[in-house]
Amino acid sequence: MSYRHIKIPESGQKITISDNRLQVPDNPILGFVEGDGIGPDITNASLRVWDAAVEKAYGGKRKVHWAELYLGEKAAGIYDGDYFPAETMDAIRDLIVAIKGPLTTPIGGGFRSLNVSLRQELDLYACVRPVTYTEGVPSPMKHPEDVDVIIFRENTEDVYCGIEFQSGTEENKKLAKFLREEMHVDFFEDAGLGIKPISPFGSRRLIRKAIQYAIDNNRESVTLVHKGNIMKFTEGAFRNWGYELAREEFGDELVSEDDLWSKFDGKMPEGKILIKDRIADITFQLMQLRPAEFDVLATMNLNGDYLSDALAAEVGGMGIAPGANMADHIAVFEATHGTAPKYANQDKVNPSSLMFSGSMMFEYIGWNEVADRISEAFRKTVGAGIVTYDFARQMEGATKVSTSGFADALIERL
Repeated sequence: MSYRHIKIPESGQKITISDNRLQVPDNPILGFVEGDGIGPDITNASLRVWDAAVEKAYGGKRKVHWAELYLGEKAAGIYDGDYFPAETMDAIRDLIVAIKGPLTTPIGGGFRSLNVSLRQELDLYACVRPVTYTEGVPSPMKHPEDVDVIIFRENTEDVYCGIEFQSGTEENKKLAKFLREEMHVDFFEDAGLGIKPISPFGSRRLIRKAIQYAIDNNRESVTLVHKGNIMKFTEGAFRNWGYELAREEFGDELVSEDDLWSKFDGKMPEGKILIKDRIADITFQLMQLRPAEFDVLATMNLNGDYLSDALAAEVGGMGIAPGANMADHIAVFEATHGTAPKYANQDKVNPSSLMFSGSMMFEYIGWNEVADRISEAFRKTVGAGIVTYDFARQMEGATKVSTSGFADALIERL
């Protein structure tokens, strides 16, 4: 496939799919989007760490060949104002695995969000956010080491679909008239109206991915997080479809909470995974009071957005929170924070969110040794008090370093 501006390295090989599994060569081509604002700073630092970790892990037997892709402000400068070039979408489909820095959504129309548009265009239906604690990282929790969860957030439905009708528009009035006269529902005049679609298809494939992850990674439980006590036919349906899927497709691997007590007297049978559900607002409370009770969380778009950011605060904040957006095979890993334009080009911010998203990417392609080395180097670096400004202001006796300086310290400890 030929591209107008994207250059695919001739020295590498593309990842392929065979027998429904990724086939990863020793010299894979991976795509990266530099990002806007602080994107160049954290991307350049992370690329150095990733390459050094691959070299340390495999001694030259494996190497990543990077292909730069374009979205956001850099794309607009290259593609005559187009923030979301079609050839970047084509390249991600072709390469299968990519990573991106934070993106600025243009003001004044065109896109509700470049990130949402990317997820919808590539049908990246699962936002995957691991939340774990590293010793030495500042945390508001008394026992942050008890926090070890991974959130599977449905990415394509819910209110994020953007099916909204602005107050006062003809479309709004038409829908309001239909709802009042045909559906016999009542609400205040001139209300903005939004529609919240939750489907069996979207719910089941997200929950299936969460359960399969739990099985593949020897996790203990999967919790369906919802507000089904109020939104019975959307969030309540998500819960019900989750239990149905569990019975139909994973009956030999899972035990429901009801069965745990009625059949096993509250004692988990060996080799089984517990599936349960919790109301969303109660989950926020329990993740502060009893976080060790949770393992894998599966939830809808808006709940997942709130939960993943709130739980990240328990273990150090968004600056170190990794994430990925996944389809069945295509995956785009990303920094989970914003572009922080006031810090752009200052070589100041913490690159760890993007760096750890890269660790997730290496785990995804089966190069776990790379992720392990990065985690260990991070632990040693923070343990030595060498941190960027966001941690330094919360730690006594810390050595504050720049973005690039933090990357240097990590590389020394790989």
